Amino acid sequence: MYARRDIMKGAATLPLAAILADPLLASAAAAELEDVTLKLDHGKPITASVIFPEKTPAPAVVLVHEWWGLNDQIKAVAADFAREGYAAVAVDLYGGNVGKTPDEAQRYMKAVNPVEATETLQKWIAWARDNDKTTEKLGTIGWCFGGGWSLNASLAAPVDATVIYYGNVAKKADELKALTGPVMGHFADKDKWINKAMVDGFIEQMKLAGQPAPEVFWYSADHAFANPTGARYDQEDAQTAWKRSQKFFADSLMG
Repeated sequence: MYARRDIMKGAATLPLAAILADPLLASAAAAELEDVTLKLDHGKPITASVIFPEKTPAPAVVLVHEWWGLNDQIKAVAADFAREGYAAVAVDLYGGNVGKTPDEAQRYMKAVNPVEATETLQKWIAWARDNDKTTEKLGTIGWCFGGGWSLNASLAAPVDATVIYYGNVAKKADELKALTGPVMGHFADKDKWINKAMVDGFIEQMKLAGQPAPEVFWYSADHAFANPTGARYDQEDAQTAWKRSQKFFADSLMG
């Protein structure tokens, strides 16, 4: 039986989608991360899975998981960020729970306390910024449930670049004035939840807030099109969105 290190060595040249679609490869990539625990102000422990690149100090990226929870897939994305030269912090907003079915995922999502989730993200952003292995640059990225929380994080703490994958962007101009960096959004034209009306409203509210126009991209796909383990996965659109996100972070955080 191959060691996980050997598995990842052999997978080093594979595209991210191939790793995410294979449970064994995703698990091996996830094993590269280390769990770190902090505490909220009232003492509740919070955990994130963290990985640093070979060369430090490096810019940091805070990842917020889908409604499934912090699973191997999201950790594997964090590992890919490290290979691209970023310190990656995959935050857990479900207290260690991972949904195995849509019903479980929905239950965990509804149980999230918005106040605690906001403080959790603030704590991890501060931790990442203060780490001696990071530079002063930091971005956030999230998918679905995490897409909305990627934006929320950037409203609650200084963030240099925000990436949103089909997340809730229903915000008012007064809220959006808190943004300190550019925003990129990936949305699906068949998405019934995060639809064009919501995104158009977000663009208008950004304008009213005096913020730079977000980079918004539409794909001929459905919600969760970037998840290779889901039925709505669209390989071409997922790869295009990922390349755009990587360039956006490189331009915003690496310079």
